Amino acid sequence: MDTLTSLDRALTELQRIVEEYCELFNRHPNGSLCKLIIADNKTRYLVIDEGWIDQKRVHSLIFDAEIRNHKIWLHHDGLDHGITDELAAAGVSKDQIVLAFHPPDIRPHTGYAVA
Repeated sequence: MDTLTSLDRALTELQRIVEEYCELFNRHPNGSLCKLIIADNKTRYLVIDEGWIDQKRVHSLIFDAEIRNHKIWLHHDGLDHGITDELAAAGVSKDQIVLAFHPPDIRPHTGYAVA
């Protein structure tokens, strides 16, 4: 499969999955709101939790992915069971996913792309 076509498909699946998580988080509002932020050039995908719970300010990063060298670099995955298995189940090749939250010397042992 062509690299760009494959990447476009992977990004479609990435966006679909994180949108589903945001919808799930927002079904039971507690004062904060889960938001998906996508860079205009589609190279960065962030999910944040933002708002107020009682008198406490909430602003935290849940998920951070970057598109680099035609691969999805997962910098932070704070989802309960992680997104990597869901991406692979959706047809995204493991060699298109870099677990950037692992040190470079650990990545060869993950079954996913190294860089």
